[in-house]
Amino acid sequence: MQITASAFQDGGKIPPQYVMPGAGGKNVSVPLAWSNLPAGTQSLALSMVDPHPVARNWVHWLVIDLPKDAAALSQGASGHSMPPGAVELKNSFGALGYGGPQPPRGSGDHPYVFTLYALNAPKVEVSKNTTLAGFKQALEGKILATATLTGYFGR
Repeated sequence: MQITASAFQDGGKIPPQYVMPGAGGKNVSVPLAWSNLPAGTQSLALSMVDPHPVARNWVHWLVIDLPKDAAALSQGASGHSMPPGAVELKNSFGALGYGGPQPPRGSGDHPYVFTLYALNAPKVEVSKNTTLAGFKQALEGKILATATLTGYFGR
């Protein structure tokens, strides 16, 4: 299984349009695509987390119930054109959907890790207000495979 972004390479810099306005961007969700899902996949889940020591696993995006036949999320899909059935959860900014990078000034480049989860369940039961720990707990026992993509941004 693989996840890619047309806007940047794995390990590359996230372009400014995908970051929060406070960091000079437009907070447009990153275009993502994936392939080679394992047999038995019934749905997908997605997370975007900043594990930098300053950010302490700041949640930028959590999505559950992505249909197994969806192969991508278009640029700016969050809040506008998500696949039917997909559910966006609350991020650490307190809003539903995508919240782009906005690292504190002077804290260096932060890694933003996108993780795609192939699940053996058609739906994940979890509150839209769940934490990252609650999201991960809801996925326990359902994960067939994962794929990651990391982009960096600093200011």
